[in-house]
Amino acid sequence: MIGTKPVTLSRNAFRFCRWSMALLIWLGVLLHLPLLVGISAGIMLLSAILTVRNAPMVWLYTVTLNRIWPSPPEVVDEHGMRLAHSLAFILMAVGLFLVSNPQSTETGWKLLFVVAIFKTAGAIGYCPVSRGFTCLLGNGGECCRIFRRPSG
Repeated sequence: MIGTKPVTLSRNAFRFCRWSMALLIWLGVLLHLPLLVGISAGIMLLSAILTVRNAPMVWLYTVTLNRIWPSPPEVVDEHGMRLAHSLAFILMAVGLFLVSNPQSTETGWKLLFVVAIFKTAGAIGYCPVSRGFTCLLGNGGECCRIFRRPSG
């Protein structure tokens, strides 16, 4: 049975990762630039494979700006973040596939727009996928009731 796995990261590195990814996806969607969305998808895939502790954007901030301006730690769930990164990659890959097909280009951009909204929610600090995962495991105290396991 899978459970939560808390990991500690630099708070600012985690924020940098969340905000830079949301910004990159929004730029790709609003400017209709599949390359930017593809770069975002690639970073999400690497983040899922390497885990949040070694995610490319977290690593970039940690080895650069965090050395100059260290920040307090933040604890996140590695398994929940891996699920969130994997789902983001899958949805972006599907969106890019649809965008590349002339019959479904509009649908693809709409899907990517929804992904951008979810990434923005994550950047603000509410990651629906990670929190939903934690709630389903019964370990979350700050989630919606619909995500909780039934008692008894």
